[in-house]
Amino acid sequence: MTAKLDELDPESELGARAIKTREAILEASRKLFLERGYAGTRVNNITDACGISRAGFYTYFKDKHEVVNLLGKTTYEEILKVIGLWEEIPNPCTLDDVRKWVDAYFTFMNVHGAFIISAAQAAPMDEEFRAASRRMQMRVAFLLGVSLRSRQAEPTDAPEALGLATQALLDRSWFYGHVQQLPVDDADMMNTVAVTIMSMLVAKPTS
Repeated sequence: MTAKLDELDPESELGARAIKTREAILEASRKLFLERGYAGTRVNNITDACGISRAGFYTYFKDKHEVVNLLGKTTYEEILKVIGLWEEIPNPCTLDDVRKWVDAYFTFMNVHGAFIISAAQAAPMDEEFRAASRRMQMRVAFLLGVSLRSRQAEPTDAPEALGLATQALLDRSWFYGHVQQLPVDDADMMNTVAVTIMSMLVAKPTS
């Protein structure tokens, strides 16, 4: 009988190897979903990318849908931690405070950005997954928007719109530099994003 992953001793050779293999499957899937889309990625593409057999894949996951669900859950949990960092930032904040937060967001994207972009472009077709993805995305946007609104010179009436617009700025900025690999220095990009976010906080809108 095959032992479950959470029953393995992580300090043992078997436990460490199992965790490493599982993480390799998830990492390969993130990249392949971005390159090929969900529908265009087959289990054998994943196994080829991380150098395991199909049997090895099915030791940890029943299908690629389970993989994408886990990636979504993990991404959601991790982005909530990044949004939560605003609770530790002084109010009013400085540009340096915002710059450090943008750096934390880009660090998050270095791990989960491939999944975020691929999920937006070519997610599984079933409505259950899409509905869950929309709920999580709007929850994140609302929480980010509320955090930013509390610092605005004139608070917006639509925190979810503020959150979505800020996420779009962050995600696409990361995408251009890390996926399309356009010749823009990462530090310059993060600084520009921080300045833009800061301007949304301190500037009063004109009618």
